[in-house]
Amino acid sequence: MSGFKKRLAFLPLIALLALLFSSGHPARAQTLNAVKERGTLNCGVGQGLLGFSSMDDKNAWTGFDVDICRAVAAAIFGDPAKVTFTPLDAATRFTALQSSKIDMLSRNSTWTMSRESSLGLMFAGVAYYDGQGFLLRRDARIDTALQLGGKTVCTQTGTTTELNLADYFRANDMALKVLALATAEESRKAYDERKCDVLTSDVSQLYAERLKLSAPDSHIILPEVISKEPLGPAVRQGDDQWFNLVKWTLYSLINAEELGVKSATIDDAAKSSNPNIRRLLGTEGEFGTQLGLANDWAARAVRAVGNYGEIYERNVGTQSKLSIPRGLNALWTQGGIQYAPPVR
Repeated sequence: MSGFKKRLAFLPLIALLALLFSSGHPARAQTLNAVKERGTLNCGVGQGLLGFSSMDDKNAWTGFDVDICRAVAAAIFGDPAKVTFTPLDAATRFTALQSSKIDMLSRNSTWTMSRESSLGLMFAGVAYYDGQGFLLRRDARIDTALQLGGKTVCTQTGTTTELNLADYFRANDMALKVLALATAEESRKAYDERKCDVLTSDVSQLYAERLKLSAPDSHIILPEVISKEPLGPAVRQGDDQWFNLVKWTLYSLINAEELGVKSATIDDAAKSSNPNIRRLLGTEGEFGTQLGLANDWAARAVRAVGNYGEIYERNVGTQSKLSIPRGLNALWTQGGIQYAPPVR
């Protein structure tokens, strides 16, 4: 066989190998199809954190993280009710995602390098900028975390909180006593029963846990924030289409607030001549099609749950029992750092 003919014989094999190695994990690029065929989005949430994911008196799921799930369902189906919520604790949340028990995780989980590099996950963006803090009794007469040396601190195992706590006390040369418990509820109860002097967790969670204590007004949250805890929805690696869909749904909510697009006024906004609004709401361009969705995907999400600001204020902000200031979660145009890439 001549050299030319030998090269021809190898072409089909080369073409097959090229297809296999350039297709981007084709076997796993099926999440959106699976969700559509199932007719519902399987979303992992917390087991009961007021303001983020909890059941109301009608046994309906409510909260900031819950609304992110509903926004994705609305973007896909045009119906925010097409979500099956799976409550998960800290120990099982990532396993549930890895094993495809859920399609996405929206459960106050911190975006870290190790969770992406070793667990096979990808965080689709920062939905809530948080940080670890300390809650203690007002009558302890302590007004700074630097006075906590020698105190017993309750925390939850299986979270980034334990390492942050140890690092902070070591860096400040303070003695540390830890009571680590399996769940947030057990940690709160231990603190309420005076088995420890201090309760530590993300500041947003401390606001929620304080309301569950026997005398909420008798407890304070110290001003120090000792860590960066960027919280956001996570998906499995290997399905770029699904990753982009969840990411851009989150970004659409942030962009909607920046552009003044609200759930109650979205029909009027769709008539706008502003090109940024038109692209966001699908009256111009084919941006939904690029995600495998209808071009009004973002309009569906905002109509269902509101823009980012509406979601925040309703669940954890001024319209809620928590009344957590926007702080870092304010838009970049209003003194915060919430910022979304443009739809264009």
